[in-house]
Amino acid sequence: MKKLDNFLSCLKVLEKADFGLAENNEIYRTGIIGQFNLTFELAWKALQQVLRLHGVQEAETGSPREILQLGYKVGFVDDAPVWLLMLKKRNQSVHLYNEDEIDELILLIKDTFIPAFARLGETLGEKLEEIKEE
Repeated sequence: MKKLDNFLSCLKVLEKADFGLAENNEIYRTGIIGQFNLTFELAWKALQQVLRLHGVQEAETGSPREILQLGYKVGFVDDAPVWLLMLKKRNQSVHLYNEDEIDELILLIKDTFIPAFARLGETLGEKLEEIKEE
């Protein structure tokens, strides 16, 4: 599935980020945040598509927040508070100018968001396999 493949490819790039280099390199920090934003965008769209394939009617349309909440409701997303925080941080990232807030986001990406993306990728892969087995 193209959307899932794109999400997983984008996640691989984010996972390879050198977070040590990000401490002192403004361009690199900006790149990590940009890659996080892209990964998030592809993640919720892949989730939406897999929900549709599973026949979840409510997934036909919806905002990222609605799709994430629906994913949690049907058991495709395991940690709704982390995903809602991710959505909030994605929305705020365009307006981050304070170095402390940027540092906080970089740490969240490394320690919390990348593992959540990885869990979603595994779950979506499993959910696609379930469809193929039917």
